[in-house]
Amino acid sequence: MRRTLIGATAVAAAAGLGAVALPSAQAETAGPEAASFALAEPTGPYRVGATTLHMVDEDRADPWFPEEDRQLMVTMWYPTRDRGEAAPYMTAEESAVFVDQLGIDAPEDYFAAVATNAVAEADPVRGKLPLVMLSPGWSFPRATLTGLAEELASRGYAVAALGHNYEAPMSLPGGETNPCLACPTGPDGFDVTTDRAADFSFALDELTARGSEWGRHLDRHRVVAGGHSMGGSSAHTAVQTDDRFDAGFNLDGKLHDAADAPVDVPFLLVGNAENGVPGAEDNNWPAAWEQMSDWRRWIQVEQTTHSSFTDLAPIADDLGIPTQEMTGARAVDLTRAYVAAFVDQELRGCDAPLLDGPSDAWPEVVFHNP
Repeated sequence: MRRTLIGATAVAAAAGLGAVALPSAQAETAGPEAASFALAEPTGPYRVGATTLHMVDEDRADPWFPEEDRQLMVTMWYPTRDRGEAAPYMTAEESAVFVDQLGIDAPEDYFAAVATNAVAEADPVRGKLPLVMLSPGWSFPRATLTGLAEELASRGYAVAALGHNYEAPMSLPGGETNPCLACPTGPDGFDVTTDRAADFSFALDELTARGSEWGRHLDRHRVVAGGHSMGGSSAHTAVQTDDRFDAGFNLDGKLHDAADAPVDVPFLLVGNAENGVPGAEDNNWPAAWEQMSDWRRWIQVEQTTHSSFTDLAPIADDLGIPTQEMTGARAVDLTRAYVAAFVDQELRGCDAPLLDGPSDAWPEVVFHNP
């Protein structure tokens, strides 16, 4: 089997609305002597724990290498009362591959050195936790959703971010790190979202199975599926194919299943400044919007680009290569605020006035009702 590293243009092929690559940083902004970047602290009342799970679906072949079973790496974040050593953002090997993939002038271990707010291998708090499942964008490691995941965990949710083998840099337990081998050819959006929807369902099976490590910690009757770009499109498919998902959200992803996509659970669409408008050339949300029969919202965020809803927004600022008009810190705060409001509304029955219309606190957010 031939396995090669991908080039610097891979992120530009990310299937979603307005996918962009990070430009190269100047050496003086990202030298080895630079201090490690730290993720913004979460705002909820709990400390956050994190652990990593390896899942193998022996009943399903990997779509990129059919001779192998489908493998996932899943990072779990959850509320804890423990203190201890911080969980890593990425492995050193994942970092090196991702730096090469992005084509940025940064140390190979840049992403491995990112400081998180989660305690490695901490014990979850007692009780059944509502669950938020996340899928990242095409070519984006699951770690790029850590800032959002830590925030939700600090508010009392368990969060499971799925790493899809061969679709982003991913280290496996045996020591092998696979790059995004599927990236050079680019994805067939419908096939990938269908496969990832199956990943959502399989991971939920594993997490909630009788006798599983996480079965006693999770409330299987309160589950949301969401994600960024291709991950958001996959969540849109997952809520149609698996009725265990109570709601879903999509952060700036083209909906590859929009032609025939009846959604009967609440769904939140969040789009960037250029492509989040109903008339944008590459935006096929209107067709899907018409098929949503439950609560729905479509919001567009001005001053943003495709990666604004991930950790890459503040990381690009740290590297001196901002990709948007809005600061990365504000992009993180905004994404956390709107996703948390949606999740609180759907899994806890909380009032969410933030989702009712324009807010003085977030004037960048525009509500659409096409």
